[in-house]
Amino acid sequence: MKIFLVGANGQLGREIKRQFQNKYELFLHGTDTLNITDFDAVDTAIAIVKPDVVINAAAYTNVEKAEEDCDNAFKVNAIGAENLAISCKKHNSKLVHISTDYVFDGTKDRPYEEFDQHNPLSVYGRSKSFGEKLIEQVGGKYFILRTSWLYGDGNNFVRTMLRLSKEKSEISVVGDQYGTPTYTKDLCWAIEKVMCTTFYGVYHASNEGSCSWYEFAKEIMTGAKRKTIMKSLTTAEYPVKAKRPMNSVMENRMLKLRGLNTMRPWQEALKDYLEHECQQL
Repeated sequence: MKIFLVGANGQLGREIKRQFQNKYELFLHGTDTLNITDFDAVDTAIAIVKPDVVINAAAYTNVEKAEEDCDNAFKVNAIGAENLAISCKKHNSKLVHISTDYVFDGTKDRPYEEFDQHNPLSVYGRSKSFGEKLIEQVGGKYFILRTSWLYGDGNNFVRTMLRLSKEKSEISVVGDQYGTPTYTKDLCWAIEKVMCTTFYGVYHASNEGSCSWYEFAKEIMTGAKRKTIMKSLTTAEYPVKAKRPMNSVMENRMLKLRGLNTMRPWQEALKDYLEHECQQL
């Protein structure tokens, strides 16, 4: 199977390379080799390879910066996604597109399901939401996988907390925003499960369970055996440009209905990550 990976240098892209390199024929592209906002470049690259599956792990993910860089966020997260969808449909390739919990506004008192309406609060969320809609309008053989609070081989919340724990005796973290931390390893399992099917559509793919950022940080400190004091802040006490959903917990409903759910409890996945990837931190 030929897999065309976009966003190969990000933390998800690196995990996909690690897990898929001995199973599939990989064609890797980062921002230095493919500009997904350029349709001609995208279509030429895909036409040459004629891949079975295109995985779009590329995204503009700086939530704060996007508030002042709206055009570039939409070019990458919406137009780039549409370009890939059009070319995949033209060349009969499957498309796996990674999206986000930030397409929701966080006002529900239950986990969000795939069928719930979008109402993003930030430029980043709006750009990802629009990207999903453009893919759906193009049609073809696509899978949209929404995930949340991703961490893996790269800069992420876990590594930031571990670094700060060496620099400070006390760390303050927001305690009233809830979601689900997700390990890139587990997301890769979900990607592989769905891409080998013809069950096209939208899926939620986060680790199981939920927590606040504060609870996540405390679990990181416990797992890493750090003694740093953790302090819980409210969202109001931590002003930022981009609004975040207060509850972005997602239910992996479609993975479960299709018998494809392999997502572990978030605590178990975090323990695995700390044991195998964060020893040097």
